[in-house]
Amino acid sequence: MGKTSKGKGLLSFRSSSLRRRPKKAADPPPSSPPQPTIGAVGSPVGGGGGTVAKAKKKTGVARLWMRFNRSGQSELAELDKNAIIKLAAIPARDLRILGPLFSHSSNILAREKAMVVNLEFIKAIVTAEEVLILDPLCQEVLPFVEQLRQQLPQKTQPRPHGHVDEQENELLVSTGRQWLPVPESADGLQAELPFEFQVLEIALEVVCTYLDSSVADLERGAYPVLDELARNVSTKNLEHVRSLKSNLTRLLARVQKVRDEIEHLLDDNQDMAQLYLTRKWLQNQQSEALLAATASNILTTVAPVPQLSSNRSVSLANSNAEDDSDVEDLEMLLEAYFMQLDGTRNKILSVREYIDDTEDYVNIQLDSHRNELIQLQLTLTIASFAVAVETLIAGAFGMNIPCTLYNTEGVFWPFVGGTTAVCILLFFFIYGYARWKKLLGS
Repeated sequence: MGKTSKGKGLLSFRSSSLRRRPKKAADPPPSSPPQPTIGAVGSPVGGGGGTVAKAKKKTGVARLWMRFNRSGQSELAELDKNAIIKLAAIPARDLRILGPLFSHSSNILAREKAMVVNLEFIKAIVTAEEVLILDPLCQEVLPFVEQLRQQLPQKTQPRPHGHVDEQENELLVSTGRQWLPVPESADGLQAELPFEFQVLEIALEVVCTYLDSSVADLERGAYPVLDELARNVSTKNLEHVRSLKSNLTRLLARVQKVRDEIEHLLDDNQDMAQLYLTRKWLQNQQSEALLAATASNILTTVAPVPQLSSNRSVSLANSNAEDDSDVEDLEMLLEAYFMQLDGTRNKILSVREYIDDTEDYVNIQLDSHRNELIQLQLTLTIASFAVAVETLIAGAFGMNIPCTLYNTEGVFWPFVGGTTAVCILLFFFIYGYARWKKLLGS
């Protein structure tokens, strides 16, 4: 019994150990890496791959932009929406204005650090230091890019930081780190326009020149077509005039949009003041320097500043108080191009008036022909009435009614002649009455 119990005990111990081993084998080894995590990252079909694909879709499609700084240096780059927002510090909704849905709209929007310009085919974002141009290789945008390359390097030459030319009449303000140019008037002379207004001026010049040339081309093609319509009213000539009038209406709408946008800016001085990006940039630099000096409470030594004239000293002292309301430079700039657009609009209106006059002339000519047809119809109606009277008499004698005239010899031809004479007299009587009542022309 003891052996048996011992054997049973050994067997029971082994069986219990065999039962416990599968439980240990079932546990995953601690050194093996988690396979689901690797599959989720590497597989493009898994949940992680779908998230990456959605993230890529949200970034948007990159478009071709040109970065053009104030020193005349430019570069082409494909930038997406997020990159443009970071560079220009503008809200995402402003990029919709530069999209294809607003291809022929005109907007000039002022933001904190940028100006969004959408003038016809020119779509740009202007800051105090650079301009971002959308689709610079487009055929219509190339003149704008060429004008920037030709004019900006001549107007704004780069200068090394910390170097001051005493011969130049330029006011410099120290911010503790670098010298910043202030676009103020010196010695009674008007200062140069800021960078953003130079870009805006070039954009307005290119757009106004394009619209003016389009109107000139339309004028050259309009007058021969209208003269041909006045000479010969035909379906072909009417189709040409209809096409001309539709093109004229579209061109007038495009000119009117640019003109209305400039007029809107001229009517609001606050909007014009917000477009002074360089002024706001300098004010922010000055405020940051003052805050840094106040926080540190340490007197810093700066490089000696050239002596300023009395006028320039007064200008510097009053710049903070008067700059925000001084929009004379921008107002003069916008007024010049407003007058040019107004002249272009007047040219279009003159062509439209010529079209209207030609249409009136054609309508008068058609009415004259219509009146002639009515007079001819009235004359034929009178003649038909006179012939109808003679036909009535002839029909009455053709009924074989017993009459003594049938037995009288030699009365037929005199009777026919007399009846015809009476009908002719009746015709002339009615015709004279119609002319007396001025129903028939002379």
